[in-house]
Order: sequence, then C-alpha cells, then structure tokens
Amino acid sequence: MNTAGTIDRPLTHDPKKQAPMKPSTSEPAGSATPDFTTTGATEARQNRNREMQLMQEALARAHMHERLHDAVSERRAVRLAAARRMQRRAERASLRARRALAMAVMQ
Repeated sequence: MNTAGTIDRPLTHDPKKQAPMKPSTSEPAGSATPDFTTTGATEARQNRNREMQLMQEALARAHMHERLHDAVSERRAVRLAAARRMQRRAERASLRARRALAMAVMQ
C-alpha cells in the first residue's frame, strides 16, 4: 500500500525523513515568523532517548544484581541448613558410639 501519510499518522516519525512544509499560498510571503533550526531539538530528543535507554539498562542491571544477591543468600542458607543437619547426625553418632563403648565396658 503506497499511500501518503497524514499529520496524525505520518509515514515516518523521523523529522529528517518527513517532507518539508510548503509555504501557504493564502498568506503573503514573509508574513510568518522566520524559520528556526531544530538541530538542538533533534539532539535533545536523541539524548533523551539515549538517557531513557541508559535508565532501562541501569534498572535491569540493578534488578540482576538484586537477584544474584538473593541467589547467593539462598545458597548460603541451604548450606547452613545442611551443615546443621550433618552436625546433628554426627552428634547422634557420637552418642551411639559412647553408649556402645559404655555397654562394652560394663559387660
């Protein structure tokens, strides 16, 4: 479909690729305010887009850092629980060995 864009729905949103505005025939020449350059506006828009992209990257980086921190603390908690479980098992084995030794001495 090769239709021209409208003001509400332009073919492109890039101002450099849009068709330049043509002077109106109903107004006398030179009656409008003089044109001004939009390079500052374009640079500001690009800078804003870059800043927005950098903000998203910083947010994603912070989110990943938080998730890595959570994973490390979760692994630490799992290791601590396993160590406590093994310590209780070793204490029970030590008590069984003492009882067995006491029974052997008493016999």
